[in-house]
Amino acid sequence: MEPRRSLQCGMCCLGSLTFCNQIKGDMIHLSNHGRLAQRKGDTSVNGVLFSSRPIRLQERVRLRVVRRSSKWSGALRLGFTNVPPGGRHLPLPSLAIPDLTDTPGHWVAPVCESLCWPGSELEFWVSRGGNLYVSVRKHERKLLSGLDLSRPLWALVDLYGQTQAVHLLGSKMKLPLLTRRSCPVPERIILPSVDEFKSRRDCASFVATHSPVASPLISESEQSCVVCMEEQASVTLPCGHRCLCCSCWPEFLQTFDCCPLCRQNIHPLLTRPHTTQS
Repeated sequence: MEPRRSLQCGMCCLGSLTFCNQIKGDMIHLSNHGRLAQRKGDTSVNGVLFSSRPIRLQERVRLRVVRRSSKWSGALRLGFTNVPPGGRHLPLPSLAIPDLTDTPGHWVAPVCESLCWPGSELEFWVSRGGNLYVSVRKHERKLLSGLDLSRPLWALVDLYGQTQAVHLLGSKMKLPLLTRRSCPVPERIILPSVDEFKSRRDCASFVATHSPVASPLISESEQSCVVCMEEQASVTLPCGHRCLCCSCWPEFLQTFDCCPLCRQNIHPLLTRPHTTQS
């Protein structure tokens, strides 16, 4: 019997999508209603996660990398399994590869470290031909083939190595006439154009008023740069997040043009963030 899927709020809704809270790696902490996953402790393993429901064919699961550490080698590992989370026993194996992939019903592949920079967004899915794909910055790659499509598939994520935290953004599935999405769809703030602002002060006021409220991902006593994880975070972006050090922020914003935590676009009038003197 096919497992019961989550409730849908309309024809275009795929149902809610979170990480499974009951069955997860020993070092995993979930927050933000099961969408933010962080690996705790001084370790690079025990970070296995599963989706809360089965994933449809061609349904693209969307992740954003939030934190990394250069202390370890290797990075995020993505895949699918037809073994339901509820049918597993705790504790889970410490590694998706090879602990889980050596057992039937698991297909997992590593993602290159260079693609797992904080702020990077990835999509991964199973095609109708049984292939596992990943897409980063609109570049698609086939990671594996030969997935068993005869049974429902759950997404499998391993916060391994350098990847310390990811945010589950939901999922989407493109159809000929429409795109179906998981529920709820994260809100995205669209800033007015430069010409609509009369001054830098007006722009700053708009950003301060319309910035989305984000759950703190880093405690007050842990204000290290989310990129290098070594220097103190001394740069406060217009969205209010102090998350980058003086060395990392120019290159990061030049590459991504957004906050690595809330992903709010950095407006051209506000390209120089405020720096806190230590």
